[in-house]
Amino acid sequence: MIPRPISRFNVLGVGVSAMDLDTATGRILLAARGGSPLGVSAIAVHAIMEAQRDPSYRARLNSLDIAAADGQPVRWALNGLHHVNLSRRVYGPFLMRNVCAAAAFEGLPIFLFGTTGPILERLSERLLASHSGLLIAGVQSSRFRRITEAEARDDARAIAASGARIVFCGLGCPRQETWVHAMRPLIPAPLVGVGAAFALWAGERTMAPAWMQDRGLEWLHRLGQEPRRLAGRYLWQAPPFLARVALQRFGREPPGIAPEPIAPDYWG
Repeated sequence: MIPRPISRFNVLGVGVSAMDLDTATGRILLAARGGSPLGVSAIAVHAIMEAQRDPSYRARLNSLDIAAADGQPVRWALNGLHHVNLSRRVYGPFLMRNVCAAAAFEGLPIFLFGTTGPILERLSERLLASHSGLLIAGVQSSRFRRITEAEARDDARAIAASGARIVFCGLGCPRQETWVHAMRPLIPAPLVGVGAAFALWAGERTMAPAWMQDRGLEWLHRLGQEPRRLAGRYLWQAPPFLARVALQRFGREPPGIAPEPIAPDYWG
């Protein structure tokens, strides 16, 4: 059965996919079973505001098959602007957890790309302990730099040769969406950008309590863990996001969301 297209709605020029966690999980598994490419990322305010600054990044976001609402403010904006009544966000760590659980049950091997070698080692150990039967076909740490096209093609061949049916990318925004956009034509599997999920499931960070997540206060919890790295982001991005969403709500037209052909930008 051919799945119905997922509707995308314009939030400040970014086409956000109107789907919940279960639907996103199902689409990834469907592509994995069929060996089909699929570009997926769970996006938060940071991604949308980076897209305001960098039109090429916005074009890459809009070229993905799924750009799901990871952050509560993105879900709220989607509902407020377009009345889609999305009841749950697609939280990257929960998306990874659910897909891993299903992959273990169905025998679909996964690949982990990004972060550092030690974190990948701890992440692999914890995933195998949490999901009985999970197959990890391979891992590759980030080089933390732009890579050449030849290096990217070597990476793609290695991932494809591993037998992985699902690839998780933990490079962080905006590099992971850039990576997914570039590698999608090269790897016959769903590529899933999951943000901070690698660090969380590896035990490097703690997850915000459910009450903070539900109220859109996860940023406060993260700020307490990484004040130097995140203070500037939250100070300079959250207020403009809210202001621009209000302007869109009252008639200011954001850029269009039609995908644009754009050259890949290789990150590793």
